[in-house]
Order: sequence, then structure tokens, then C-alpha cells
Amino acid sequence: MDQLEQLSKQELIELVHIFAKNMLALDGVWFQSIETKLGMDEAIEHDQNAWRKYTVIEAKRIKTFLKLPEKPGINGLKKALDFHFNAFLNQTETRITEDTLIYKVIDCRVQTARTRKGMPLHPCKSVGIIEYSYFAKEIDSRFDCETISCFPNITDPTCACCWKFTLRNETKTD
Repeated sequence: MDQLEQLSKQELIELVHIFAKNMLALDGVWFQSIETKLGMDEAIEHDQNAWRKYTVIEAKRIKTFLKLPEKPGINGLKKALDFHFNAFLNQTETRITEDTLIYKVIDCRVQTARTRKGMPLHPCKSVGIIEYSYFAKEIDSRFDCETISCFPNITDPTCACCWKFTLRNETKTD
């Protein structure tokens, strides 16, 4: 790890972005391998299984890194989502009300790449609800997550996808 200590702050920031892109590339490469050989339905099933496990690991590490309390509430989820690997790749927007957080991915690199390659859009709603639900519940078990808009059910044309996180029975802990 000595080589990391020798990097400037700007180089470290650039490296984080490279790692995030590499993570997304790995996710896409294995997904497309299954999609090509076994079809979209099989690829989606494996993607769902992978995200059920990965997103919990990622959320635990982010929660530890940010030193969030057991139940950090809406503000804790906002902080954690800011460090979700996708946040370093996609343009996102967050809106907070008293007991909800609306999280929009304005421009999605996955869908942009598939479009650029002439591939059909990724029907990511079923995978996304797993990814974001499990992530939020790991940050604070009181969260419920629902899809507002996500392919193939786009209801908000201003974004690639949109998620609503609701904090149940909130007691002020954040």
C-alpha cells in the first residue's frame, strides 16, 4: 500500500473513479457473457443473486467507513448513497423530505453503453429494487424502498431511474 501513500489527493480521486468504472465493467462483462449464452432472463436471475450479496457487503463497508450509527436515518442513507460506487459513475440527484429520500439516477452509464453498442436497454428494475432495498436496509433496517421509475417501467422521463426510500417509525437519531 506504500504506492497509495505516494499519490496526490487528485491522483487518489482519479483512482477511485477508475476503480468504480472497473467495477461497473466487471459487472457488465459477466452479465453480457450470461446474456449472450443463456439469454436475458437467466442473466437477470444471476444478476439478482449477485446483487443480493454484493450490495450488503458494500453498504456494510460504507457504513463502517463513514462511522454511521446503527440507525442513522435519512441523513445517514444520503451520506451512504453518496459513496455507493454508482455515485462515482452516474449523475445523481437526491431530494429529502421528513421521512423520505428520493434518489434519481439522471444519466446511467449502463444504459448509455448498451445504447451506444446497439444493445437493448437493460431491464434493470428487478435488479435495482434488490440493490437499493438491500443497501438501504443495511444502512438502517427501518427503510422501505420502492421504484418510482426504472426500465422497463419508465414513469419519469427526466431520469434513467428513480427510487423512493421511506423511513418507518423514525425516531430522531440523525
